[in-house]
Amino acid sequence: MNTYELVYIIQPNLDDDGVKAVDDRISQAIGGEDGTIASTDHWGKRRLAYPIKGHFEGHYILHNLSMPPTAVQNVERQLRLSEDVLRFLFVRVGD
Repeated sequence: MNTYELVYIIQPNLDDDGVKAVDDRISQAIGGEDGTIASTDHWGKRRLAYPIKGHFEGHYILHNLSMPPTAVQNVERQLRLSEDVLRFLFVRVGD
């Protein structure tokens, strides 16, 4: 199991319940791949440095997690297919 940081930006037009629903869906995807989330940090709605898909703001969420290296591709695929996720970044944290 490797340790990762996952940061993703959710569309700004979602309310708190919508943001929580997207976060829960991503957390379930991580759990479904035998991953465990150590911590979650909601940064809130912030202005983007440049427009992404026509949006100037987005809800930022950071997860610190552990999962097998083979599972990263499956979670990335689900993030790409989600219309609510504007952008994401997976980074492996050194041991």
